[in-house]
Amino acid sequence: MKKKILFLFISLVSASIVYAHPPKDIEISYDPATKILTAVVMHDTSNPLGHYIKKVDVGLNDQEIIQQVISMQDNNNSQRVSYFIPDVKAGDRLFVEGYCSISGKLEKQMTVK
Repeated sequence: MKKKILFLFISLVSASIVYAHPPKDIEISYDPATKILTAVVMHDTSNPLGHYIKKVDVGLNDQEIIQQVISMQDNNNSQRVSYFIPDVKAGDRLFVEGYCSISGKLEKQMTVK
């Protein structure tokens, strides 16, 4: 009986790891007129309450400036975030990193024009 319970437990844990995945893409835009950075972290999930984008980090020129912890994903496909960043200049590099609540992360960057 103990072996059956152990096998069931291992099977369930393995199945949840198989379905865990990092974000598949991050779309980043920065509007110099409003000074708003918008990022859409693409992350497909059937359970945005249990498997979601749990954290987003934002950086400017190799320095992290924002870290947001998130408790659930907006929808089954993506997590959208927006931040007011007033001190961005043309030529600066912005990066956004999204973290899956189960496993994996993805970073994308852009150079401001």
